[in-house]
Amino acid sequence: MNRPQVVSAQDWRAAREALLVKEKEHTRALDALAAERRRMPMVRVDGKGDGGGYVFEGPDGPASLLDLFDGRRQLIVYSFMWLGADTFCSGCSMFTDNIGHLSHLHARDTSLALVSRGPLAEITPFKERMGWTIPWFSSLGNDFNDDMGAGDGFALNVFLRDDGDGEDAVYRTYFTSGRGVERLGSGWTFLDLTPLGRQETWEDSPEGRPRSRPYEWWRLHDEYET
Repeated sequence: MNRPQVVSAQDWRAAREALLVKEKEHTRALDALAAERRRMPMVRVDGKGDGGGYVFEGPDGPASLLDLFDGRRQLIVYSFMWLGADTFCSGCSMFTDNIGHLSHLHARDTSLALVSRGPLAEITPFKERMGWTIPWFSSLGNDFNDDMGAGDGFALNVFLRDDGDGEDAVYRTYFTSGRGVERLGSGWTFLDLTPLGRQETWEDSPEGRPRSRPYEWWRLHDEYET
């Protein structure tokens, strides 16, 4: 394996300080991007008081989009790709594994829920197998996935509940998919800090570092070999 160059402690500190300058520039750029995101316009989800009339199936029965807020002002919805009871999306599963304890979001008046275009009777056993406690609803039978840019794939949407007109109206404020969702996963972020990186063929890494094709190494967390 082509390993990193070995240098003196002084030279290592100099290299670290040079990289830190670029990292701080990147951090400030991300702060500016977040500030711009907070100033984006929003669009009302058609329908009165129920967030467009979408009917989801949850553990307590039918639920509207407004119900997914669970009484909070903001809602993040991750559309988990559903491939069937025998084939589970390893990427969506890895993303869900990386979601932290929801109490920290709740402390800022924000809920998070998963939505899948699959029957709840298949979703629930898989959720239990993975040990997840995140609220997970079935969107089978409604147009939520199509309307919110997920289709048969995956996506993340953010909503705001506002009662300024005397009724609970739901607004869509943000959407991302693809690498935008991947960026939110701490597993990928941690690997990006290591000298070997994600060890995928698309990365700009020195020759001789281990590499494999993207997605091929991804597994459900109970399927990796010891």
